[in-house]
Amino acid sequence: MSLLIAVGALAFLMFAAYRGYSVILFAPVAAMGAVLLTDPHAVGPVFSGLFMEKMAGFLKLYFPVFLLGAIFGKLIEISGFARAIVASSIALLGAERAMLAIVLVAALLTYGGVSLFVVVFAVYPFAAEIFRSSNIPKRLIPATIALGAFTFTMDALPGTPQIQNIIPTTFFRTTAWAAPVLGTLGSVFILAFGMAYLDWRRRKTFASGEGYGEHHLNEPVASADADVKSVNPLIAVLPLVVVGVASKLLTLLIPAVYGEKFEAVLTPGGKAVTADVGAMTAIWAVEGALLLGILVVVIFAWRAIRAKFAEGSKDAVAGALLAGTNTASEYGFGAVIAALPGFLVISHALKGIPNPLINEAVTVTTLAGVTGSASGGMSIALGAMADQFIAAANAAGIPLEVLHRVAAMASGGMDTLPHNGAVITLLAVTGLTHVQAYKDIFAITCIKTLAVAFVIGLYYATGWV
Repeated sequence: MSLLIAVGALAFLMFAAYRGYSVILFAPVAAMGAVLLTDPHAVGPVFSGLFMEKMAGFLKLYFPVFLLGAIFGKLIEISGFARAIVASSIALLGAERAMLAIVLVAALLTYGGVSLFVVVFAVYPFAAEIFRSSNIPKRLIPATIALGAFTFTMDALPGTPQIQNIIPTTFFRTTAWAAPVLGTLGSVFILAFGMAYLDWRRRKTFASGEGYGEHHLNEPVASADADVKSVNPLIAVLPLVVVGVASKLLTLLIPAVYGEKFEAVLTPGGKAVTADVGAMTAIWAVEGALLLGILVVVIFAWRAIRAKFAEGSKDAVAGALLAGTNTASEYGFGAVIAALPGFLVISHALKGIPNPLINEAVTVTTLAGVTGSASGGMSIALGAMADQFIAAANAAGIPLEVLHRVAAMASGGMDTLPHNGAVITLLAVTGLTHVQAYKDIFAITCIKTLAVAFVIGLYYATGWV
């Protein structure tokens, strides 16, 4: 019965998310419902002392990353930089490489720190334009954007500032650049097989004479306007470069300046403010890098963003609050589920997987799939089982950097099930339905999941990190 209660709570939350209900509302409902069925007297104490504590703790650590990432992405959008990068890349690669152009542009924006949701809005108008001119079916656009934005640059490529690559740093005391060899080779695997799949799908539709199609929803107006043409693509890409370089430099500089721990006394004789620098290095590095990226956009595009900055920043803050609170609510939900007796059954079953890396990958990707969130599922898994993963890795002599990379990549595997927020947004923006386009998104998801197995096998075969 305890197992059914835990699984039932997970199924209820997944159903609520699939039906479009707010996770912020239904995560505590699902969690407290499970507690009510387990021990009715514990509902109040567990809600205040566990759910809210974990939710607040998540926001304390990661909300600045959500906020700065949203503002940076919004400024890249309203400045015209994103559209200039897309237009220049397509012009450089040519219409005959339409799919590759869209994948690389989405990857560049994501790796440069732009929010996944912003990337969808920025890239779609150009993807529709070039797919139409190349007579490639529109229904392949979502999978193409997903390969560029939701896979290797989200969590596999070392140094990416996306939240999925930052969360493991606080559990394993690693940096965003953990396991650079495995992450890079895993990224190559995803890109190569993903492009091979998309090209196979393109050739298959050409052979059947399908074409772009007609009467689609949300067809964008032609995008080649004066604002895009007036932006120098080298200037447009500069903020993305600054974020990547600054993140790496700050990762090295922060421990050298502060040491492993730091105490600040603002008033003589006052209370010391302490910080565990080792655990916070990656977060501080990304925050500092995003601040520098924002500054670069403001310096080079203030005239373009001045009139739109007030409204744009409000939208960014609202988006960051929604995304951050959604994930934090899922994290609080996971903490409650992990405290239930039914979770012990699940935990013992997962412990039955003898290999620590496979154990971690299966756990993370399963919970990411159930919650429909890479960051939410990974937070639940690591919050509940990080100590177990670390102990097993230490016993097997596996570096924690490898644990970091496997967890990050596994989170972006089965998270893109139909109820995933990013998938729903992607389909809504492109004006397509799950029936029309989801199977190709799912194929990319399967390739991403296989990449985790590839990285694990590569580590055991070579010992590379």
